[in-house]
Amino acid sequence: MVSATVGRGAVLGAVALSLLAVPARAATAEPNTPAAAVLPAPDITGLATVLRSALDQGAPGALARIDDHGETYRVTKGVADRGTRRAIATADRFRVGSVTKTFSAVVLLQLADEHRLALDAPVNRYLPGLLPDDRITVRHLLGHRSGLYDYTDDMFAKSVSGFEAVRKKVFTYRQLIALSLKKPRTNAPGAAYSYSNTNFVVAGLLIEKLTGHGVGTEYENRIFKPLKLRDTFYVHPDTAIPGRYARGYLTADTVGAELVDATAQTVSWAQSAGAVISTAKDLNTLYSALLGGKLLSSAGLAEMERFKRVTSTTAYGLGLRRRDLSCGISVYGHTGAVQGYYTYAFATKDGKRSLTAVANTSNNEKVLNTLAGALESAFCGKPKKLPGSGAAKG
Repeated sequence: MVSATVGRGAVLGAVALSLLAVPARAATAEPNTPAAAVLPAPDITGLATVLRSALDQGAPGALARIDDHGETYRVTKGVADRGTRRAIATADRFRVGSVTKTFSAVVLLQLADEHRLALDAPVNRYLPGLLPDDRITVRHLLGHRSGLYDYTDDMFAKSVSGFEAVRKKVFTYRQLIALSLKKPRTNAPGAAYSYSNTNFVVAGLLIEKLTGHGVGTEYENRIFKPLKLRDTFYVHPDTAIPGRYARGYLTADTVGAELVDATAQTVSWAQSAGAVISTAKDLNTLYSALLGGKLLSSAGLAEMERFKRVTSTTAYGLGLRRRDLSCGISVYGHTGAVQGYYTYAFATKDGKRSLTAVANTSNNEKVLNTLAGALESAFCGKPKKLPGSGAAKG
């Protein structure tokens, strides 16, 4: 069944595909901006195909929202709850995982703007004796170049049993850092990129030391409230997601085994590295505001965007990723993986077009890689056909 309405934004829907593309208002042309001049229209059909593929590979549900110069597209597929079979919706809340790292980095960069922190100062200046090497700086933490071992590699060596062992536990930052320091460091400070949740656990402790407040309070006062992110929360150590949400399902380590409902958990194993709850709308608002210069000074944003190459198509700044797409466009944001949820939240350099795509499963590499295709559909548009061949590229 297909339905369409015309008025304040057209609605295109196919119930069988759970596809809904809803322009909130007519697009506003901005021919003088690079984004308006270069970006093709989003490929909504392609985006629906990406989400459908994620379901074919094991995700119960998937959603995506694009905000583009005042126009909004919403695409959904599958269910938010395997028990009730409620359809997933783009307004559903979910755990954002490592997208939390951007929130933590913004707070520390704001503190640097306020001259309460120096990015190139040793962490031990602010937290005496915490780390075994005085050469590890705040910048090293935020760029994953400290060499601090990621304690979650051991914690979740077996995904389901590891998760069940910690889902109700409450850790202190220092306890998590101690787990890391039991292992040798991966590299000398600044020598190489090595992604580690430990870096942003230290960042959380640093925020609390410098402000005298919990990270949740700083997120609230510095980001949630100013941007009116009404569906974004930091509830640690509470285990529930407030309001309406998509349940999260952890893929078992044994092929064919039942998915594990991982929705309720403290996320205390991650905290300032991964415990924020949000929605697609709020994450799009976050990255649009951040890249548009509304959260940091121009100097602070420039520091955040000092990217260093990680792979041929990705680079990392300070709590911010850059992904270089097949069409030559680069987008900026972060990915998130927490038990039950995968998230991609990215925007153009000017923040004028943003995408958040989510699948409510994890521990499923096929789904994770497939969901990355949402970026291509959202920012590169429909693939171009090669002259005379009918083949597609991009």
